[in-house]
Amino acid sequence: MPVRVLVVDDSNFFQHRLKEIINEHPDLKVIGIASNGREAVEKAEELKPDIITMDFEMPVMDGVTAIKLIMANRKIPILMFSSLTYEGAKITLDALAAGALDFIPKDFAEVSRSSESLKKKLHERLITLAGVTARAIPVAEPKLSSISTAPNLRVPASVAPAPTPVRAPANTPHDEPKASGPDNYRLKKQPKLLVIGASTGGPVALAEVLIGLPANFPLPIVLVQHMPENFTKAFAERLNKQCNIRVREAVDGDQLQPGLALLAPGGKQLMLDKRNGGSVRVLPDDERVNYKPSLDITFGSAANIYGDKVLGVVLTGMGSDGCNGARLLKEAGSALWSQDEASCVIYGMPMAVARAGLTDKVLSLKDIGPRLVREVM
Repeated sequence: MPVRVLVVDDSNFFQHRLKEIINEHPDLKVIGIASNGREAVEKAEELKPDIITMDFEMPVMDGVTAIKLIMANRKIPILMFSSLTYEGAKITLDALAAGALDFIPKDFAEVSRSSESLKKKLHERLITLAGVTARAIPVAEPKLSSISTAPNLRVPASVAPAPTPVRAPANTPHDEPKASGPDNYRLKKQPKLLVIGASTGGPVALAEVLIGLPANFPLPIVLVQHMPENFTKAFAERLNKQCNIRVREAVDGDQLQPGLALLAPGGKQLMLDKRNGGSVRVLPDDERVNYKPSLDITFGSAANIYGDKVLGVVLTGMGSDGCNGARLLKEAGSALWSQDEASCVIYGMPMAVARAGLTDKVLSLKDIGPRLVREVM
């Protein structure tokens, strides 16, 4: 049975082109189209799609408000179409916080010419995200009383229990290490640097980890989140407002400081440098590298500069970025933790390091922040 898709966009052109592109894949089928957020909420309840593509700027009701209401009725995977501007980035981050799983650039030129790159990316994202189980969608209970909407829309008083998912993710492993409760594990060596990497599901996961750290956290922190240019600045600003530690987008030459998290800029690479007691280098994009920024590059650089004094953490995300760099960290004697399958949106990056035997500790997302405080404070 194909993945059933609901398309939400106020542009007739975009609606129909998206429908054509999505229906080209034999495992995908558009079952409905909504022209505004209110219609999206109604059709999501009526049609019960496996996944929704969502625009953010629409009449009657915007995309972020629609996501909150949809999630309050039933957790459904949602893929946002986002403007690659700073303002678009801020709205997209709001959408991710509301429950959207991922985003894709809204490029009319690519849609118009039916770009093969766009088709491949869209098909892959839809099929992968449609397999995410309801319990893995990280949604805080929305503040429904503050949402302004039409009076005849049914708004539940609380989030409904998650239903049984339509399908499980393809190739889900069942023999990976499981997160454990209280134990005798301790870091063998006190680290001098914490490096955390993530991709799909990462913005919400990183926020949960970092919010748990106190302002006097003793380690410098480097963050690598797969995001395009413009998005990382908005994301760093958002984290800085949410956290007790300081967070900012890294610039070339920034010094590493305890209680400061430097976020690798989108579209560039971040490496470590010995100068000035420890600093970062922000390097231009290299077309030979798939991810910009790449956790492999940052992990490898950290291993080269800090040897056995690094704690690496791999969070939720598609693909296997970070696995090669993790191997270099382990060869240098550093420690590596990974997020467990049950709390991941996409168990790709953490699965890669776990299957390679590189993980010292597998932890549930909710336990990573407290465990960091316990181990290094």
